[in-house]
Amino acid sequence: MQITGTMLIGHDDVAGTEPAFRAVDPATGGTLEPAYGGGGQAHVDAAARLAHDAFASYRAGTPARRAAFLREIGARIMGLGDVLIERAMRETGLPRARLEGERGRTVRQLELFAEVVEAGDWHGVRIDHAQPGRAPLPRADIRMRHVPVGPVAVFGASNFPLAFSVAGGDTASALAAGAPVVVKGHPAHPGTSELVGRAIRAAVQAQGLHEGVFSLLFGADHGIGLALASHPRIKAVGFTGSRSGGLALMRAAAARPEPIPVYAEMSSINPVYLLPGALKARARAVAEGFAASLLGSAGQLCTCPGLLVGLDGPDLDAFIDAAAGRIREGAPGTMLTPSIHRAYTEGVQRLSERPGVAVRARGPAPQAPNQCRAALLEARARAFIDDPEGLGQEVFGSCALILRCADEAEMLRVARSVEGQLTATLHLEPGPDDALVRALMPVLELSAGRILANGFPTGVEVCHAMVHGGPFPATSDPRGTSVGTAAILRFLRPVAYQDIPDAFLPEPLQAANPWGVPRAERR
Repeated sequence: MQITGTMLIGHDDVAGTEPAFRAVDPATGGTLEPAYGGGGQAHVDAAARLAHDAFASYRAGTPARRAAFLREIGARIMGLGDVLIERAMRETGLPRARLEGERGRTVRQLELFAEVVEAGDWHGVRIDHAQPGRAPLPRADIRMRHVPVGPVAVFGASNFPLAFSVAGGDTASALAAGAPVVVKGHPAHPGTSELVGRAIRAAVQAQGLHEGVFSLLFGADHGIGLALASHPRIKAVGFTGSRSGGLALMRAAAARPEPIPVYAEMSSINPVYLLPGALKARARAVAEGFAASLLGSAGQLCTCPGLLVGLDGPDLDAFIDAAAGRIREGAPGTMLTPSIHRAYTEGVQRLSERPGVAVRARGPAPQAPNQCRAALLEARARAFIDDPEGLGQEVFGSCALILRCADEAEMLRVARSVEGQLTATLHLEPGPDDALVRALMPVLELSAGRILANGFPTGVEVCHAMVHGGPFPATSDPRGTSVGTAAILRFLRPVAYQDIPDAFLPEPLQAANPWGVPRAERR
């Protein structure tokens, strides 16, 4: 499949009219062809209007047809073969094995949502049957189901060019919900985005769907994204990226005459609590696992462990020495873009210069452009408690701060000082650490979307029970998740039907239940 440098608006290839940009190969610093012209307000309007026009027919389709569409997308992505993987390698610097695994995850995610659509739980059907003889007042027949909110704008992420991009979790869950999608492709990997976009468009055509079910726009600046979030035909936004980008979209969506929800995954330092029993039993093993988690993908993962909290003493010293040794030996990884590399370097410098912070280890000096030099920093817990904003900022990359706590009470104070996170991890030893675990759990439940024991948060399983979300500023809305089948709920809303004759009810609510949807019924 050829890469043309055009946007995909419905069935049409459209050249952008705003300033052009090119992808950069982060491993060499060289630019890649072709150039992509940026989209403007007219392109946003065309894509959003097409999505609106497609909404009625797409949401009315049967579960079987929608599931077939999702599976068709997956098959066509796989059909791109090495062309997709090799372009993604050049645009991101990520290795082949990582990208092939990410492609598999993307396709499995589409299959999982196809199964969800067919199973029907997402309809959320509840039926309270009429009770005409109830005293003192009769009860009407009331039936509820979920309907899609309308067209959704999705923003591709820099760090997952497949699984959090054009056909990633936001797109898959929105399409599963019955919502057409307009994607704003990430400017770091436009060729990868175009290839996947063409696979989706081919699936739209093969399944005989309205062309407005999917469009792909490009732009190197923030203008097109803000225009998309502000367009009156767009009814929700899915975003993965920086806190500043997420906050800008939230402001734009809130300022509309009709405000809309923004589901933004933004920033997280993913604290790891090293409990004393665990460190006494296996400090070196925990350090090895931590270093592997920190260094993987040059730390460019939403769930990279950026904060470690332990009790001061020889066991914590042993952990730090082992982790520092691994970090000094770890080969520097190529970062996704020059701007991410620059922000990482500045972030490490800024954090290391905060009062009370000391550098414990740095990785080997880079030998090529845009390589991440890992950093392990250390401070007393009191410094974090006194300055959680300064010491708690995410440094996107292989950088972590270790806090030394005077006692368990201070560890709890740190936990209460940490802002909203995607994850929190406990390294614990059953028995010796039981009391401290019981004290920490209620705190962590209020500050994190996922709590782990004796592992590390990198590696997010796509499954029914996964939560990849959390309180602000990890996300803009703590009630949602961007990974797992519950992600579909973000793009649905409940509607109740009272005393509507059966012939006029939607299929999931009819007495015959022709789609076989699971229903909670009360008589």
